[in-house]
Amino acid sequence: MAFDARVSKKATAMVLIAVAGVSLTSIPAAADGATARRPTEAGVRAVTAPGIPRLPSGLSALSWMVADAETGSVLAAKSPHRRLAPASTLKTLFAVTVLPKFSAGTMRRVSSADLAGVGSGSSVVGVQQGRRYTVADLWRGVFLRSGNDAVHVLAAMNGGWQATAREMQQTAQKLGARDTTVKSPDGYDAPGQVSSAYDLTVFARAGLANAEFARYCATPSASFPGAGGITRIENTNRMLVGSHGLSRYPGIIGVKNGYTSKAGNTLIAAARRNGRTLLVTVLNPQSQEANGVYKEAGSLLDWGFGTSGDAEPVGTLHAVRTSYDGGPLRPVAAEAHDGSPWRPALVLGAAGAGVVVLGLGALLSRWRQGRGRGGQSGGAG
Repeated sequence: MAFDARVSKKATAMVLIAVAGVSLTSIPAAADGATARRPTEAGVRAVTAPGIPRLPSGLSALSWMVADAETGSVLAAKSPHRRLAPASTLKTLFAVTVLPKFSAGTMRRVSSADLAGVGSGSSVVGVQQGRRYTVADLWRGVFLRSGNDAVHVLAAMNGGWQATAREMQQTAQKLGARDTTVKSPDGYDAPGQVSSAYDLTVFARAGLANAEFARYCATPSASFPGAGGITRIENTNRMLVGSHGLSRYPGIIGVKNGYTSKAGNTLIAAARRNGRTLLVTVLNPQSQEANGVYKEAGSLLDWGFGTSGDAEPVGTLHAVRTSYDGGPLRPVAAEAHDGSPWRPALVLGAAGAGVVVLGLGALLSRWRQGRGRGGQSGGAG
């Protein structure tokens, strides 16, 4: 189903949000049959077939995964269910949970209570008490600058810090992500907070099915209301922007990087080439090499694109279950030919219309309830 200028902005927004709602409500906690196959709990496995290259050398991450975003096929993985501190890659789950609830133009005047509890040393975008921000401003702060201050404000809008953490946990369960325990929605180190390469890949895949999520995570730079007026902020994902001695990765479309002293460097990266969209998650490289997390992710993406799309996978992500004929909801991103930033497009299977209707019903129910509530990132979380 394509969305174009012939559809009104309001209708388009409602449909896109409805699709995002489906990504939460339609993914089973325990899929049946082949869709429930999980990669090996430890060690390294990869697809093998004539012509498929060897895995890249020099991989030092404690855990990693390569998966096809559209089919859910896992192409290779190392200890994909090892529970590790996720740092700001957990913000993908935060966005999947909260982003569909508030329209981009909704305004919020920030209070001192909104910013209470931002962790010491947190990465921040510079949200200021007493100033008004749109929800879009706040999401750009989350995705580009990994701003824990922006996360706190959005969580306050969503009913509070602990309520948001509980809701994120419920979302993870609906997505079949069993390795994740949420304690701090921004990814800031907290006792007992863990996720895995498998779960984080699931969160990113669900997020990319939402056009707003896809747009935010693909944005290299944007305007933000700063202390002295409008300022320019740049995405901390070095693989996306091409900075700190790295070139922009060919075909990159997001998703999220992170760093804390406990988690080390963490990264979920998505790229699209020749009609294939791949996801790579890399957690805590041990090499101590500069830009190591980006280099390892890049080498895994290169390897993944070198495999054939029909190779037998070593496992699968939980499939998105749609209505009627079971056609898949597939995250797709396309690059504008005029050189402008990546713009997202959603592609639905033949069941798309039914899915949108069902998702819209779920959205409206949540909306009514909500009305009563009113690289190394350079910092922790």
